[in-house]
Amino acid sequence: MTLYEKLAKDAVASSDIDKSLFDTFSVKRGLRNADFSGVLVGLTTIGDVEGYDKVDGKLVPKDGKLFYRGVELKDLAKGFQSKQRHGFEETAYLLLSGSLPNTEELKAFTKELEEERHLPPFFSKNMILSLRGRDIMNMLARSVLGLYTADDNAEDLSPENLLKQAVSLIAKFPVIVAYSYFGMRHSFQKKSLVIRHPQPGLSTAENFLYMLKGDNYSKLEADLLDLSLVIHAEHGGGNNSSFTTRVVSSAQTDTYSAIAAALGSLKGGLHGGANLKVMDMMENIKANVQNWRDEKEIKAYLLKILNKEAFDNTGKIYGIGHAIYTNSDPRAVLLKEKAEALAIEKGRLDEFHLYAAIERLAPQVFYDFKGANAKVICANVDFYSGFVYDCLQIPKEIYTPIFAVSRIAGWCAHRIEEVTFSSKRIIRPAYKNVCDRIDYIELDNR
Repeated sequence: MTLYEKLAKDAVASSDIDKSLFDTFSVKRGLRNADFSGVLVGLTTIGDVEGYDKVDGKLVPKDGKLFYRGVELKDLAKGFQSKQRHGFEETAYLLLSGSLPNTEELKAFTKELEEERHLPPFFSKNMILSLRGRDIMNMLARSVLGLYTADDNAEDLSPENLLKQAVSLIAKFPVIVAYSYFGMRHSFQKKSLVIRHPQPGLSTAENFLYMLKGDNYSKLEADLLDLSLVIHAEHGGGNNSSFTTRVVSSAQTDTYSAIAAALGSLKGGLHGGANLKVMDMMENIKANVQNWRDEKEIKAYLLKILNKEAFDNTGKIYGIGHAIYTNSDPRAVLLKEKAEALAIEKGRLDEFHLYAAIERLAPQVFYDFKGANAKVICANVDFYSGFVYDCLQIPKEIYTPIFAVSRIAGWCAHRIEEVTFSSKRIIRPAYKNVCDRIDYIELDNR
């Protein structure tokens, strides 16, 4: 047995905690209550997620709503879409400042983002292209820490400086992701190294598509990516990466360290990579369901997935169900509305209809499988986002980094609130130690 095999064996054995002790000490595993609602650990004015009502201590399902600084996401999206403009920039302004910008404020904010997109001298070569990496999320986190060295006021925690850092990171994230992707592709896939500089006058979504594809994108493609950035920008303080931002920020550390920690959280397979699992599952379904219009055949295969007899044998229908949303996920509703038009443009309408059929049928299959006490579930945003990205010909390697390109706005808003307006107490929950006390044994007697 090697050293690490022995260490691993001992570590696993010593970490085997009697699960009944969690009930004995009323431990809120995953910071969840017994009814799976989140444990209340703080207050915020940034985002609010509504998926159910609590009536007499019981969760009552309802259509989901998401609010950014009190503005319902649905209204925000309809507002900029009705004027045929992109909305990520004003969404970021709203999250950071707490109010919607007027015309002049939005113009000034957009101009500042445009100027901040440029990376420091030699940063692209030394930090992104020379330090090779296979994972874009790790390259992004490393680059964020590298930006600390280029900031003369990196440790300044004043509100004005925190906002300057926030705007800089929001502007630079799409550039770093695009350059990291092409650097990875060049180093490990032996493909051409393509570096396109951000262009003035383009929105965040347009610039990102330009850096990835040049001018080879349609208005509808840019509109869909912009909507995706808007709907992923914020999701309350309790989601894992935003909570990570607040935990680390409560220690009064610098912005770059806090955001790097949030990126580490988002990279996790249980957080940011869910749409990749949906895509893998859908490929499996498309290969095994012969008639995509036959609801009986679709339901039968979904039941096989739940029975751990198909796909990855985990018993999960990926993209269906959410920790908070019950009847509907407002992000999925908004994305689906636009996704159909994109599917028509790309000649993939039959595939879209298969997605829609699974969205409709999966909850009923789940209820039949679980019984009368089954949780009310719906399609979440990850169910359609992977399909949209695939239609946009966005590489799978940057699905989760796109999430970060969007969520950096929410992270920065939560950081500013935590550093500036919180109780200024370091977040420190308790862990009950359940290890037996043992006497120290001299080395020669072990």
